[in-house]
Amino acid sequence: MRQSGRKSVRPAAVLRREALVATVPVAVAALLAAAGPASAGTGGASGVGDPYFPLAGNGGYHVDHYDLTLRYDTGSRHLDGTAVLTARATQRLTRFDLDLNGLKITGLTVDHAKADFRRDGQELVVTPHRTLHQGEEFQVKVVYRGTPKQVTDPDGSADGWIPTDDGAFVAGEPQGAMTWFPANNHPKDKSSYDITITVPKDRTAVSNGVLVGQRTAHGYTTFHWRQAEPMAAYLATATVGKFQVQQYTTRDGLRVYNAVDPREASAAAPVLKKLPSVLEWESKLFGPYPFRSAGSIVDKAESVGYALETQSRPLYDRAPDLSTLVHENAHQWFGDSVSLTSWKDIWLNEGFATYAEWLYSEQHGGDSAQKTFDTLYALPASNDLWAFPPGDPGSGANIFGTPVYARGAMALHELRKAVGDRTFYRILRTWAGQHRNGHGTTAEFERLAEWESGKSLHPLFTTWLYTPGKPNKA
Repeated sequence: MRQSGRKSVRPAAVLRREALVATVPVAVAALLAAAGPASAGTGGASGVGDPYFPLAGNGGYHVDHYDLTLRYDTGSRHLDGTAVLTARATQRLTRFDLDLNGLKITGLTVDHAKADFRRDGQELVVTPHRTLHQGEEFQVKVVYRGTPKQVTDPDGSADGWIPTDDGAFVAGEPQGAMTWFPANNHPKDKSSYDITITVPKDRTAVSNGVLVGQRTAHGYTTFHWRQAEPMAAYLATATVGKFQVQQYTTRDGLRVYNAVDPREASAAAPVLKKLPSVLEWESKLFGPYPFRSAGSIVDKAESVGYALETQSRPLYDRAPDLSTLVHENAHQWFGDSVSLTSWKDIWLNEGFATYAEWLYSEQHGGDSAQKTFDTLYALPASNDLWAFPPGDPGSGANIFGTPVYARGAMALHELRKAVGDRTFYRILRTWAGQHRNGHGTTAEFERLAEWESGKSLHPLFTTWLYTPGKPNKA
């Protein structure tokens, strides 16, 4: 995520960098293990145990695939949805939960048989007609409707299905996916997706992955999107609006789909033109681009206050500048392909994407990373930059705070200085490659850095990621 001007609320929590400064797919077994600890009983847990978002995700199963069929009326803002989840039980289940906030359930089946359900806040508690056995594949079908309501995150920012004057800006970090489809809504659980969206024919509906079909009939257009590589629910989008669409294939074979609000088109064009070269540059640094498609969604939704790294196609609340484009596309490696196991480790997303900005500037005639570091380090100990350590922000209200982004990037710069450029870039490529389409933790990154460098780096990580206050220079 990149804040645009008011927080991470572009936002209120995260200052922009300018303001501060200025392999393979993961094995099924690994995905099942990541789905959360099994309960001693036969009910799936209501959350995966994340310390910042305890109700996020659900225990007892892993979702292999989501098939979402949506119809959205931009006038009434009414959504009709059918979600078919193909899942696998990771324990014996007599009931399980899905995350769904609001919206009325009009039908629910498990393996084509009617299932009982009840609502408990954001939890949709499902009792299938029979017990599901550990390792068994099952299918859940939820039919629902209503007016999606955005949620407010702990830092005060809007999240989820956010209405705009011509459609909806649909962003899910960290908890907004549950506003528009039933999900196992935690980054630990990654799945493939088919998302089919029907909207009035003068609107465009943009989602993740490759556009595999589009048809218009009876005044409506239906768009069918497919994200084949595993994706966390918070990275899914179904943004709707009046967009100018550009499609092309890069010389590396990537299918690019850009959707731009006409009111932002002139400002966005010079930056979006650089997308292929930015992806080429990032691929040289971080390893092969992890997905089959790329692109951008540029909406006119300044009140949202941020951009988001929606998988394969970042979502911007306005025309992005070049550093924001670099940032959100760096997330395709760090955050999207290599995902979190806990929200407290979010510096692995935001610190890495921010440092990508510094490296891009350094290698394209701008300030060196060292100069950016020095400018930040000169800020007094009372500055928000030092408010909390990036490796453990303390609560969900802080995960988009300045330390996560800027001090997280500073930690990477200190690592680079400690191990040298050649080893540092090897660490980044190895991290992205070994965890491709999977997950990672700070502890695993530290072990990798020590292995590749042959150095003891624990004091460095402790100082820059976990020590409160302004660190002393080494």
